Amino acid sequence: MLRRIDELPTDKTIAGVHSVPLLDDGSIVMVWDRNEQVLTTVGGRIEAGEHIDQALNREAVEEAGILLKPERIPFACWYWTETDTYTVFVLARVDSFVPIPEGFETTGRVVMNFETALQMVNKIEGRAERTQILSYARELASELLSR
Repeated sequence: MLRRIDELPTDKTIAGVHSVPLLDDGSIVMVWDRNEQVLTTVGGRIEAGEHIDQALNREAVEEAGILLKPERIPFACWYWTETDTYTVFVLARVDSFVPIPEGFETTGRVVMNFETALQMVNKIEGRAERTQILSYARELASELLSR
């Protein structure tokens, strides 16, 4: 179940973290998951002993070849009943692009504006949850860019 947040939840374990990386021009970075054949946010599971920020930084390089700036705004979380854990979604600015390491599950980054991302996600998979995540991020984007 997806819900809007403005701070990290503390009532359950956060097992995953995803970001909507934002460029200075307001565009976002997403990745194409070749296994699921979907356009998705950048992120994944938090490994044992890893802090949420470390996990997000690692996933951003592995999946999209980006370095993120330190400021992150949590805006949504997904509760997994099967594991009694959360996946948290944050908005973060892109600091720079780096080479994408070989051997990960994505085919690379895709840069587009929010409207195009929403249209593509809706057309490809039609899942309301992913479009809601992008809508939440879009609401906060101008706030983050003005900082």
